[in-house]
Parts: sequence; structure tokens; C-alpha cells
Amino acid sequence: MDTKNATLLTEFVLTGLAYQLEWQIPLFLVFLVIYLITIVGNLGLIALICNDPHLHIPMYLLLGSLAFTDAWISSTVTPKMLVSFFVKGKISLSECMIQFFSFAFSATTECFLLAAMAYDRYVAICNPLLYPVIMTNTLCIRLLVTLFVCGLIYSAFHVFFLLRLTFCSSNIIHHFYCDIMPLFKISCTDPSINVLIIFIFSGLIQVFTSLTVLVSYMLVLFTILKRKSVQGFRKAFSTCGAHLLSVSLYYGPLFFMYVRPGSAQADDQDMMDSLFYTVIIPLLNPIIYSLRNEKVTDSLEKMLKRNV
Repeated sequence: MDTKNATLLTEFVLTGLAYQLEWQIPLFLVFLVIYLITIVGNLGLIALICNDPHLHIPMYLLLGSLAFTDAWISSTVTPKMLVSFFVKGKISLSECMIQFFSFAFSATTECFLLAAMAYDRYVAICNPLLYPVIMTNTLCIRLLVTLFVCGLIYSAFHVFFLLRLTFCSSNIIHHFYCDIMPLFKISCTDPSINVLIIFIFSGLIQVFTSLTVLVSYMLVLFTILKRKSVQGFRKAFSTCGAHLLSVSLYYGPLFFMYVRPGSAQADDQDMMDSLFYTVIIPLLNPIIYSLRNEKVTDSLEKMLKRNV
């Protein structure tokens, strides 16, 4: 489209979730409670890890970082979604870019963290004697810094290419936050390059990290089966099964959102998919990865007894 004589838009309207009017208050309360539990759960886990010296080991440093990204992604998306239940979700172009950058950073970093956590469990269970040598706290901190820097670079890369687009026809974003695919649909500039970049780089990251998770947990399972321990098998199945469930719920919607070809009829489905990795998964991760962990629950009990 020729944009030389067109008025460029700098403000957008987020349509938010589609719902019937009588569900406005119940849905608002549900998502508000979910958000509060998510923030308390994840920040509480971070505080617990920081205050207990016994948890200052790679496994829990990774877990604390995951809790940080979960709190970050939830705080990036949910407050704006809650406001949109009562006020039209207006957002400026600069605010939209900042929200997408924040979302892309936390979502990408979480993919890397899930892969790093799976590899950490593989080394700890399959090579227990070498684990203290391979995975030291220093190495873990360097790994975490690298993962967060990669997340920053990846999100900045997409924002840079997103800024080449112009918006001059419609300012209606069919979503509850500024995601990149709905922005492509209302762009007056051809977004083919952006779509190709999304398809290649998001696909590579998701395939690499998901394969790392899958292979790591499969090797863990095979190692425990070789030991022929019923108790060990139950523990491994419980842990790996729960982790794989969480990873599947996270990677599934991401894959369909950013790797499959776009569809103009898929707006509502895309929003439902987005709810999983922006609202539901940050709520579930502290439960799946922490409350099922004996060291975390013991540390929590000790802290509660001291305070009480």
C-alpha cells in the first residue's frame, strides 16, 4: 500500500478477550486472582531461594530464574488485560513496542531456561559423580547471564524489524496485548520479511530447546529404568512427567502461534493459545517445579515456623 500520502497511526486499540457481558466481572475476578497467586508464588519462591543457603546450587538458581521470567511475563501482559475489562484498551505505538519487547524477552528466555533445567537434571541423574564438577555455581551463573543476554538480543532484533512497518488503515489489534502476529495483519507495509524471520528464528529456538528437553528427560528415564528401582522409577516418572506436561503446555501454543502459517480466521484461537503461556503457565510452574520438591517444601516449612 502507498503510505506517502496516508496518515500514519500512532495509537492502537486492543480488543481484548471475547466474552459475553454477564461474564465481565467473573472473568475479571478469575484473572485477578490468578495474577495475584502467580506473583506471590513466583516472588515467594525467589525469596525462599535467596534466604536459604542450602538452595544456593545450580538447580535452584535455574528455578529462581524461571520464577523471575514467569513473574515478568505475567506482569507484562495481565495488568493491561485486566484494565481492558472496564476501559477500552488504548495503547500508543511506543508502549506497544515496549510491551512486545518485554514479552519477547521473557518468553524467549523461558524457552532457554527450560532447556537448561532439563540438561541440569540429565547431568545430575545420569552422571551424579561428575555433576559437581560439570555444573558449578560459577558456570551456572555464566549460563544464566548468557541466556538472558540471548533473550535480550532476540527480542531487540524483532523490535528493530518491527519498527520498519507502518500502520495507516486500521488501529484495531485483535488481541489482549501487543503481539507481533496481530500487528502484521494491520500493517500497511509488506511484513513478509518479518514473517520469514519469525518463522526461521522462532522455529529454530523452539525446535532446539524442545529437543533438548525431550532428549534430556528420555535419557534420565532410561538411566533410572536400568537401575531397576521401583521407587526410583516412580520418582522419575512423577518428576519427568510433570515437567514434560509443563513444557508441552508452554511450547505447544508457541509453536502454533509463531511457526504455523498465519490465518485471518484464527484470532480468537490465537488469544486462547496465548493465555496458556502468558497467564496459565506462570501460575502452574511454581506448583510443578517447587511444591513437588522436598527441599523447597522443607525450606518453606522452616521459614514459616521461624516467622510464626
